[in-house]
Order: sequence, then C-alpha cells, then structure tokens
Amino acid sequence: MATIKEIATLANVSITTVSRVLNYDETLNVSPETRKRVFEAAEELSYVITPKKKAKSKWTIGLYDSFSLEEELVDTYYLSIRVALEKKLKLKGIDFYRIDKGGNAEYSKKIDGILCLGTFKSKDIERIKHFDKPCVFIDSNPDDRYFDSVIIDFPSATKNALNYLTELGHKSIGFIGGVETDMYGNRFKDLRQDVFENYLKQKNIFKEELVKIGGYDPKDGYNLLKEMLSGQQKPTAIFVANDTIAVGCYKAAYELGIKVPEELSIVGFNDVATAQYMVPPLTTVKLYTEIMGETAVDLLVEKLSSKREVSKKITINTKLIIRESAAAPRKK
Repeated sequence: MATIKEIATLANVSITTVSRVLNYDETLNVSPETRKRVFEAAEELSYVITPKKKAKSKWTIGLYDSFSLEEELVDTYYLSIRVALEKKLKLKGIDFYRIDKGGNAEYSKKIDGILCLGTFKSKDIERIKHFDKPCVFIDSNPDDRYFDSVIIDFPSATKNALNYLTELGHKSIGFIGGVETDMYGNRFKDLRQDVFENYLKQKNIFKEELVKIGGYDPKDGYNLLKEMLSGQQKPTAIFVANDTIAVGCYKAAYELGIKVPEELSIVGFNDVATAQYMVPPLTTVKLYTEIMGETAVDLLVEKLSSKREVSKKITINTKLIIRESAAAPRKK
C-alpha cells in the first residue's frame, strides 16, 4: 500500500494536497490537472509491473475514450484502467496517442489498432468502424461480431458483496446507484441494481424505498443517503455502485451522527486507490483494472500479429476486499 508521502512525491504536490484530493475535498482550490496527477500517482503506486527491457514495437496504437477529464476525476475507475493501458504499452515499447473525438479520419493512416475505453454512443461506434482497424473495447462490448472486448463479471461481483452483507446478518439493505446509457443514448437500469433487486427479492428482504438512483459522484451519495435515512425504513447496510458514491455517503453519515460501521455498514464497488485511505477504510469489490488494461493490450497485439478474424470476449473476475466499513448489525 502506497503512503500519502509517496503519492505526494510522485505527483509533485504537498502531502496535505494529496489527502484532500483523495478525500474529494470540494473546498480545495487546485486545477483539474493537479487532481489528475494525484489520482494517476495513486493508481501507479497501487500495483507493480516488473519492468523488462523491450525493443521498440512496430505498432502504433490509438487510445479512444468515452469520457471527459472532469468525468475521469469524479469517478477514477476509467482513469485507473487508462493508467494501466499506458503503462503496459510503454513496457512493450509501443507508440500510442489519444484520439481526438473531434478529429478526422487521418488517424486511420497513423495507427495500426485502437483501444476503446468506456461506453460509447452510436456515432462513436460508427466512427471507430470507419477507421477499419483492429479494435479492443474495455468495459463495454457494443458489437461482439466485430470487436474484441475485455469486460467485468458484474453479476458475480454484486452477488459476492451481497452474500457478505447477508452473512453478517443484514436484512435491511439499501442500494445507491445511477443510470447507464447505451451507444444509442438510451437510458437503462444499472446491471448492479438489477442483480441487487433480484437477489433481495429471492431472499424476501427487498424494500423498494431503500433503492435510491441518481448519478455516480460524491454529491449523489451524500444527497441520496440523507434522503434514504429520512424515510421510515432505515437500512443497516448499503451497497453502492462505486466508491465515489461511498465518499458522499461517509460525509452524510458523519453529519447525521451515524457511525460506520457500528450503525451503518457500507460496501463499495471498484476499489479505486482512494478506498484504502477513507476513514474507516472501505470494504469494496476490487475490479482488477490493471489486469483489464494489460489484457486489452495483449489482446490487441495478438490480433495485430495473427490477423485473427474471429472476435474474442474476455471476462475478468473480481474480489471482495474486506476492510473496516462493514460489520454485523447491532442487536436491538
């Protein structure tokens, strides 16, 4: 586990700045670029790839993402995958650059393949197809007839988190999440919410009023937990769709005088670098973003080398990281 001092050194900022950035302190007046350096440093120090000398590759890869810098800093899940992609490409000696979404088809003359990170709209998919280059999607699979992909087993990950909470004895469990958008701009229920509701219904402990849906940032966690706790039904535990939502939930619980985990257990999702620095450290589902990034690079290189025509989909498993934010409910 990297220390805050090590992160500060790598990001070239003060220890205080690192602490406040990792805790999403809204009163901190620093640029988005500084926040980005801190989050990237935290991710780079969270795992180690043994360096090996590589000859310069003949390939040039384009990185195409579906999110803005602001979105990347609110939920650092994609930032952590991007850091892993770039690190693996550098280790392989592969030249790469980020594709400008507003650019033209001249990119197709400069690149041999594309790594696409995120969830894309139909116009982006058509543009990517127009490049006519081998392509690997990470965290989405818009058309498995044409594209390789690396995805997460979300149903299994969600069930593992809920198994843990129910085994602790929780029967009043809440969910806070957002709404997904597909490549056509259609909004639909988060897969984690679907699994959550079906799981609790099967155990006959589902309470609709304990499901709150908004966005995926700390403000949503803060507002939605306060809304949930103001109702007649009170949860003893909540499962949230990402760790950034959990940051807001911590703040709401603190302001309401509710102790975590003694009075409210919280389980997150993603295990971003900030999770281990929260107080108490967050129990969360670890998504192996470094493995996702490395696998995507290897998959694209293999496709470029072999000229393979059939597409592949690789599913990466997850692990529940048990820390200190969840405990058995208090006996009444």
